[in-house]
Amino acid sequence: MSIHDLTIQKANDIFNQAITDYHINDDIYAAEKNPYQPSTIEALLYKKNWIDTVQWHLEDEIRSPSIPDANVVKLKRWIDKSNQDRNDTVEKIDDWYLAQLKNIKPETNARLNSESPAWILDRMSILCLKIYHMKIETERTDATDDHRQKCKDKLAILKEQQADLGQCLDEYVKDILTGKRIMKVYRQMKMYNDESLNPVLRQGKDK
Repeated sequence: MSIHDLTIQKANDIFNQAITDYHINDDIYAAEKNPYQPSTIEALLYKKNWIDTVQWHLEDEIRSPSIPDANVVKLKRWIDKSNQDRNDTVEKIDDWYLAQLKNIKPETNARLNSESPAWILDRMSILCLKIYHMKIETERTDATDDHRQKCKDKLAILKEQQADLGQCLDEYVKDILTGKRIMKVYRQMKMYNDESLNPVLRQGKDK
């Protein structure tokens, strides 16, 4: 798939496919079965949302009032690893964009953007999850009419936000392709999982 083929609708369809596939078993321990060829943008987007979907449910689990302390530690470490995997996958998506745009020469007065395409897609992936779960709340037969209506109002806002964010990404990519804007990537440089940068991990290793 080229950058011209990766439409906003296509990205959202892949995110929603991952969400649907996860909820077949609805199990945080279920293995990801990515249906796309490895290293393709489709596979990266599917993996990105699968990570987000698992982490969504990990965040639910860790907030259970009855969860044993030992499980809290286990889930917190799992969430930390998930955050690192999420970051790494986003950076691989940006690598794909950079490869697609390597021959584009920006205009001399081209503008910078505050975030890269992949980090916009990161937000879009989360929005798909919010929409999926908010829609469930609007259909709950065990909830009050007031609850369902409030959730319907929230769902409408989420869908509007999804459309706006998609438009922003579409316009951003078009501007990059025409040289009006520059895609500049700054790596997140996460420090907390790096033994050479986190003094607590470094001390533990030395001991």
